[in-house]
Amino acid sequence: MSNQDARTPRVFLVRHGETEWAKFGRYTSTTDVELTAKGALQVSSAAPIPRKRAIKTFELLMQSPPSTTAECEVTYTEDIAEWNYGDFEGLMEWEIKSLIKTKGLLQGREWNIWGDGCEGGESMQQVTERLDRLISQIRLIQKPYMNGEKPADVLLVAHGLILRCFLKRWLGLSLDFPLEMMLAPGAIGVLSYKKNNISIPAFHAGIALPFPDEN
Repeated sequence: MSNQDARTPRVFLVRHGETEWAKFGRYTSTTDVELTAKGALQVSSAAPIPRKRAIKTFELLMQSPPSTTAECEVTYTEDIAEWNYGDFEGLMEWEIKSLIKTKGLLQGREWNIWGDGCEGGESMQQVTERLDRLISQIRLIQKPYMNGEKPADVLLVAHGLILRCFLKRWLGLSLDFPLEMMLAPGAIGVLSYKKNNISIPAFHAGIALPFPDEN
């Protein structure tokens, strides 16, 4: 990554730490579930509205002040809330598929949340619309500073599925586009723009570390 690219605004995606429901694979959106002790450690180790688990994750991340004098603005928005699972809330994937089969939904076709959404919850289109709205707001903030004129990084603390949805929309992909991704509890992903160009959104497959003599 060139020094020029290093000054391009970034978007950091942070998934909240482990919860009891997430640990066992239960679909969790509107239900408030606390972080486990392990979940708190996952986030603390990553640190040098949203639900309780996302708020707690943010608080743990920010308990050590950033090493920059730049001002930080905190905003809570439902545009990055987890996909509303509706009738599937609290269920594991095999339970959802069994329920769909029992109700005769999808006519025997395998359920896929990316394209099928959730009965009683959100559709793919609804999730797409709110994520696109958030992405437009972020790009409006970052566009004037594509060459590092002023710090304009954005930190998003949210939930596993919606962050993977966000990455797809950041790249201009449909939510049902087959792009396999992993984002463990407490994990951090980084998005930015290629060639300092607001029209070329990209994700970092890897970030070059600074040389020892660099600030």
